[in-house]
Amino acid sequence: MSGAPDPTGPDPLPEAAPAARRDPWRFVRPLAHRDFRMLFGAVVLSIFGAGMWAVVMVYTVIGAGGGPIELSAVAAANAVGLLVCAIPGGIAADRIPRRLLLRVVELVNLLAITSIAVAGVFGAVTIPHLAVVAFVLGAGAGFFFPAYSAILPRILPPAQLLAANGLEGAIRPALQQAAGPAAAGVIVAAVLAPAHAAWGVVAAHAVALVLLMLVRPEPPAAPGEVHEPPEGVRGVLHDLREAVGFTVRTPWLLWTLLFATGWVLVFVGPEEVLLPFITRERVGEDPRLFGFLLAIYGVGGVLGSIVVSSMKLPRRYLTVMMGVWGMSTLPFAVVGITHQYWLMALCLFIVGFGFSYGNVIWGTLLQRRVPRHMLGRISSLDFFVSLALMPLSMALAGPLAEVIPIQAIFIAAGVIPLLLGALAYVVARMPQDEIAHPLDH
Repeated sequence: MSGAPDPTGPDPLPEAAPAARRDPWRFVRPLAHRDFRMLFGAVVLSIFGAGMWAVVMVYTVIGAGGGPIELSAVAAANAVGLLVCAIPGGIAADRIPRRLLLRVVELVNLLAITSIAVAGVFGAVTIPHLAVVAFVLGAGAGFFFPAYSAILPRILPPAQLLAANGLEGAIRPALQQAAGPAAAGVIVAAVLAPAHAAWGVVAAHAVALVLLMLVRPEPPAAPGEVHEPPEGVRGVLHDLREAVGFTVRTPWLLWTLLFATGWVLVFVGPEEVLLPFITRERVGEDPRLFGFLLAIYGVGGVLGSIVVSSMKLPRRYLTVMMGVWGMSTLPFAVVGITHQYWLMALCLFIVGFGFSYGNVIWGTLLQRRVPRHMLGRISSLDFFVSLALMPLSMALAGPLAEVIPIQAIFIAAGVIPLLLGALAYVVARMPQDEIAHPLDH
């Protein structure tokens, strides 16, 4: 019964998981598929490289003679590239073979980082060069994410998508916010010039590209999945109208996106801008205290992803998703009130746990309920809408703290998402929708 899989054909599917609700191996079952192992390995290395680049970029800007203004300009170039290319990236993911698109993005990322590493050898790194590379990397993320989301349902059975999304949700904070920056810090401290540390990022992207080259072609589309969009500019506009029209006509999708937009507006600014100040004011100025809070928040996210992906998709999936998202933000109100450090840490752990728990379900719903031929566009709309108000939220947080008590801001950031979630849940008739569209079989 054992033997190597046919290298020219698709992986044989593993035997069906037991019917029991809990399967101790559910979380890692997607790794039984060769193409997913190659793809996931590439994603792991890309995320690790992005975490390293976040540190390398800062010290390379400083090494090039830049200060806070120059660093802001480089970081802004990355954000602009991401937002500008999020929608085109989704359209491309529905028109171009996803495997090819992922390879091209990884190759461009590799060339961009290599240009910084080579320039660093000759001491020729400039701020404009860094800004261009940051824009390219942001644009690459705008193309990579929709293509990755759209390819998963084509290489994995539906029952394993939740676990696959959970794996990605677990490794992202661990690598991008912890392991990647830590490794880059060690390398930066060990080399003569910060730009030399870019070679570590180059290595991560190079191996990721090799793994993507080993991913085999997607299985042919089923007859009902064939989609022939118009060509040229008219075709691009057609694709965008089709995706927007589907979103507007699909209440659970539309109202979840509206909820996410409101959540970003009221939550991200206090978290990113005000949390460092109340931590310093209430528990001490030691930077390690704030760093530990962020680490606890990340650990909560990792465990939330692991827990949800270790179980079956809930039968009342919309109820669970909106309930967890809404309820898990309530402890954030306590963060703005308490002076107890352990309580702040516990609350942020709960927030991180619930955020990732709901996110894994959400990504799985997109892959299972959105037609495959427009999954890339819907994923990019989700990406764009969720991030569009983030700069505004961060810009408003500081000025609001000058005229409104900071406790009130944190209470609002904790309570308003729950109210928005309840509104979306009722208006979109989510209980009726999830019963009419069961996904637990």
